[in-house]
Amino acid sequence: MDEENAPKVSKRKSRLFQFLILLVTVAIVATICGLVIYYVGVVGDGQGNINEPALDSTSSPILPTTDSATSPITSSDVFYIGAARTDVTGPVVQVNMMGYAHPEQVANGLHTRLYSRAFVVADKELNTRVAFVSFDGGMTSQLLKLQVVKKLQEKYGDMFSERNVVISGTHTHSGPAGFFQFLLFEITSLGHVEQSTTAFVDGITESIELANSRLELGKIGIGSGLVNEGNINRSPTSYLLNPESERARYTHDTEQEITVLGFETLSGDPVGMLSWYPVHPTSMNFTNLLINSDNKGRASTLFEKMMRKPGETLGGQESFVAAFAQANLGDVSPRTKGPICFDTGLECEPLSSTCNGRSQNCTGFGPGKDMFDSTDIIARRQLDAAKGVYESTTEVLDGPVSWIHQYVDMTSQSIKLEDGTTKNTCKPGMGYSFAAGCTDGAGAFDFVQGMTHGTAFWNTIRDTLVKFICTVEPPQEYYDCHKPKPVLLPTGYMDIPYEWHPTTVDIQLLRIGQLVIAAVPGEYTTMAGRRLKEKIHMEAISQGMGENTKVVLAGLTNVYTHYITTPEEYAAQRYEAASTIFGPHTFQVYQEKFSDLVLPLVSGNKDDVDLGPPPELRAANQSRIAPLPGPDKVPAGVNFGDVIDDVNATYSTGDVVVVKFHAANPRHDMKLDSTYLEVDRLVGRAWKTVYTDADWSTKFSWEEKNSIAPPADLTLFTTLSDVVAEATGVRFDIDLARQLHESGVLFTGNDVNDDDVIAQEARHRLLQSMWDQNVLRREQTNYADVTSVESYVTIEWDIPADEASGTYRIVYHGDCMDVDGAITPFTGTTSEFDVV
Repeated sequence: MDEENAPKVSKRKSRLFQFLILLVTVAIVATICGLVIYYVGVVGDGQGNINEPALDSTSSPILPTTDSATSPITSSDVFYIGAARTDVTGPVVQVNMMGYAHPEQVANGLHTRLYSRAFVVADKELNTRVAFVSFDGGMTSQLLKLQVVKKLQEKYGDMFSERNVVISGTHTHSGPAGFFQFLLFEITSLGHVEQSTTAFVDGITESIELANSRLELGKIGIGSGLVNEGNINRSPTSYLLNPESERARYTHDTEQEITVLGFETLSGDPVGMLSWYPVHPTSMNFTNLLINSDNKGRASTLFEKMMRKPGETLGGQESFVAAFAQANLGDVSPRTKGPICFDTGLECEPLSSTCNGRSQNCTGFGPGKDMFDSTDIIARRQLDAAKGVYESTTEVLDGPVSWIHQYVDMTSQSIKLEDGTTKNTCKPGMGYSFAAGCTDGAGAFDFVQGMTHGTAFWNTIRDTLVKFICTVEPPQEYYDCHKPKPVLLPTGYMDIPYEWHPTTVDIQLLRIGQLVIAAVPGEYTTMAGRRLKEKIHMEAISQGMGENTKVVLAGLTNVYTHYITTPEEYAAQRYEAASTIFGPHTFQVYQEKFSDLVLPLVSGNKDDVDLGPPPELRAANQSRIAPLPGPDKVPAGVNFGDVIDDVNATYSTGDVVVVKFHAANPRHDMKLDSTYLEVDRLVGRAWKTVYTDADWSTKFSWEEKNSIAPPADLTLFTTLSDVVAEATGVRFDIDLARQLHESGVLFTGNDVNDDDVIAQEARHRLLQSMWDQNVLRREQTNYADVTSVESYVTIEWDIPADEASGTYRIVYHGDCMDVDGAITPFTGTTSEFDVV
């Protein structure tokens, strides 16, 4: 071979060698891909999603192309898991907040967005699946649950139903109200708020759909830990009425344990965290007027920020989902400094939680310097405990996925007690001490906690109201049923313009491996929750689940029925007991009903359980007397979004940037999955958004030019008068009645007999006197007039201590309505400023 041809031969050999290497590499990759497909049995869409075709209401789910009989994955600790988070913020102005029942707590802006966090778990054959949702709302209403299930079934058929879907509210008291189909819950919101309902229903549904679309094989870790100083008991005197031998088994009078689930794919990719821990989200008190997810939502966003993946920089847009769900929080407060008389600094009277005989001045405080600081502290205490468990747990859930569900009419249940007697539940009713509120938020008038007897005046008020809002007046047997609770509002008979309270509730259990989730329709107190969990635990073990069975209680799920106390606590008639609406034997009935469902849950015979009488899904918009947003306007020569108060040239970390814009009503667009504001930083020559209204460091407030603050003395009863007047055309002026009573003109104790029941003749005279004195008068409450309004937005940015120096600006996004109802988006931008 000559020297000229040698390089050509060498090149050909080199190319041949490279081709052989490439061929071998392709063969190896193809083999690996084939094995992965064989072992996993799932064909994805390139984004980790299972390719399930869209289903109509009549089709059945299409399973992945895996033959479960031959699949190598036989381990029972492998599940299909999916998690998702969606925005459910709703209206941020002109709507009363749900929780404290204070009519004057009308939202005027946004501090943190509200989210629905959904987790879907299915067995590895996709034969059985369950969905658990924790959302930043006051509670789940029956309207929300039924509408969410209806929307899911329109898309998936029978894949989801009320039987395998659990929706749990975190119980923030700073979320919008008006999303019920029962009137009592909508008194202070002046009726139904369609925007609240739409935001919650659509957002919760979407979160379940997204979680279901992201199902991927994985494992679920489970562990528990202790939260350090995360709560106190706000009714400790009631807790002490429980048997001493029972109390001796526990170190604290509240639950300290947090239970944590960690979701991870088989490839080790973290998906989500779901925890349960009892504490009221009442760190934000009723003077707060900014929509806020409180300590539970704050803990969730902190955990999600901690788990951000590369490229994830904005709050609420992380792929990891972290939920701090609610448990048996009934008597549990986050105000860890405890209650004091804020006018004197002295301790409150312990039995009645009063100061000088009044409940209004007895309030819980702490642990921070203000409500924002306290919210953050309690959130971080939950966060720290959950993080420790999440990072250290080694136990995984192992076993089947199942569920059990039954509807129960709680007005007609009987229970056999240990002494052999048989007792019954009652139609719903609210006691006197319900109106006293609690140390997280006091009530009104002369009501105090622990009232076991009514008063002549308030019984008169009650009996007068009954004539206008009850088709049938309650018999004496009804009042006797609730004893020792004196009934203030006989809601089981109040049905004008429609029902005031639910009567049918969901009894529901979910099972994932060795974990049983008890979904309870209200707020269990500490000891009531302990008893229920222990009963379910013992029953599950006796039915063969194993000694490693875990039980958690998920509060405020599916339908809201206020509180559930132990019978011993009920006797004390503090706020929680007065709000146990089905009478003194409510807890025992619930305990029996949940216990009865354990056997079919464990045995898999769920279809043998009678579904029970399903509740009716009624029309949502049955009552509304609150104003709707109207057209917007600005002064002549001014545009929407123009800056009124601009920024300074320079700020330091720790400073607060405050700017003001000519604005429009934020209710024209709820900005779901969007934002009312941006904090932008100049990066090179482009602006980059670094904060939105989802961040803790920002606040968004709206005000009307000629707005009038609600009267400070508004109460549940004054707004109740508005609702009654709208429904019946009769105004019952309770404030005037009190004034005339105190002056001796209208009513005195001499007009009642020894049983505190007004004699028939005296009652007739009193009723006529009320008409004569204008306490009762013909008056129809009309919808508020819609007029054009000039308004302003104030945006605050609390510059974090670790914020990078640079050039920034604040951007406001609004939407204005003209007189014809057309809505136009606009943007306002401040001048640039430097953070140094």
